[in-house]
Amino acid sequence: MNIYQHFRPEEREYIDRVLQWKDIVENQYSSKLTDFLDPREQHILKMIVGESGDVKYALFGGSHHSERKRALLYPDYLAPTDEDFQITLFEIFYPKKFVKIEHRQVLGTLMSLGLKRGKFGDILMNDNGQVQFFAAREIGEYIKNNVESIGRAGVKLAEAAIGQAIPSEEHWEDTELTVSSLRLDTVISGVCNLARQKSQNLVGAGLVKVNWTVIENPAFICEPGDMISVRGYGRVKILQLDGKTKKEKWRITVGKQK
Repeated sequence: MNIYQHFRPEEREYIDRVLQWKDIVENQYSSKLTDFLDPREQHILKMIVGESGDVKYALFGGSHHSERKRALLYPDYLAPTDEDFQITLFEIFYPKKFVKIEHRQVLGTLMSLGLKRGKFGDILMNDNGQVQFFAAREIGEYIKNNVESIGRAGVKLAEAAIGQAIPSEEHWEDTELTVSSLRLDTVISGVCNLARQKSQNLVGAGLVKVNWTVIENPAFICEPGDMISVRGYGRVKILQLDGKTKKEKWRITVGKQK
């Protein structure tokens, strides 16, 4: 069976990587820890590794509500713990009374260090101005030594216990929809209750991201695990496909950010 036919052409490189990880575990009887994966990458890994066989997987991102998670592939006789994921939680201290730090500023600063996005997990914020982020433990010292400011704010980073992570303040509501196809513009129309032309204009204007990448093709086919972000309308996760109706329309379940 050609495994690639079940996924997008642009995902082939990542699929090859997952197959490589699986082979390492099978042949060397040792665990393989990945970088942080987005929800789509997690979905692909689950599909390839499967729930049966000699290789198992576990996902953890620092908290059990994390969106971005590291995967641990391991032989079926092992029992992994949270410590095996080697995740550090950093808290950012800055003069809250005088400046405000935004999510995009934190991400921009971290990316400017020359590290891959996969080395960082979720960025956590609350209404009190508290800011934290998860990172791969192997880059912890490098981050502490190289982050001195974010935006206009001078900052200090300090490690915190994983259990001190800010509770997620995002709220998602599961909704069942019926759409005529899984095209990106059609799904956006259904989720955001917009006319098809309006959805196509949003996509064409570069205002839509799928899995954190701008997609300008309205005919892009959505799949389970996709995170769709539409500027001005919020984010939605495609949780699952529930099959087709008698009129050949798709029934899908999505999680919509409230």
